[in-house]
Amino acid sequence: MARQKPWEISDELWQVIEPLLPKHQRRLRHPGRRRLDDRRALQGILFVLHTGIAWEHLPQELGYGSGMTCWRRLAEWNKAGVWQRLHEVLLDRLRGADALDLSRAAVDSSQIRALKGGRRPARHPSTEGGLEANTT
Repeated sequence: MARQKPWEISDELWQVIEPLLPKHQRRLRHPGRRRLDDRRALQGILFVLHTGIAWEHLPQELGYGSGMTCWRRLAEWNKAGVWQRLHEVLLDRLRGADALDLSRAAVDSSQIRALKGGRRPARHPSTEGGLEANTT
């Protein structure tokens, strides 16, 4: 039995993700190019993030669209709050299945806002001298 690649979305996971994605209506009068299927775009995004390749190097042969299409879809979904909602839904499902172990969780300061702010460090004096004479 072939092992599923990490960037391929199972039908079960897709059933969770699809309702979170914004819906797009195609214009009737000037429809333009058909939009890439959301599932294929998501798999393209995951492929780039998993392999670490540049967006523009996403192979067209995989059928995930162009790297720029996937990058724009990532930005669109980020702006629409899809990733935050997906994170919450998946955490709820893990909690419901009693499969979430927070005993080894770590808090990253880049994710936690300091509400009262912190002390501001003192300004460092410039190590650069004054203007120098032109040598040319």
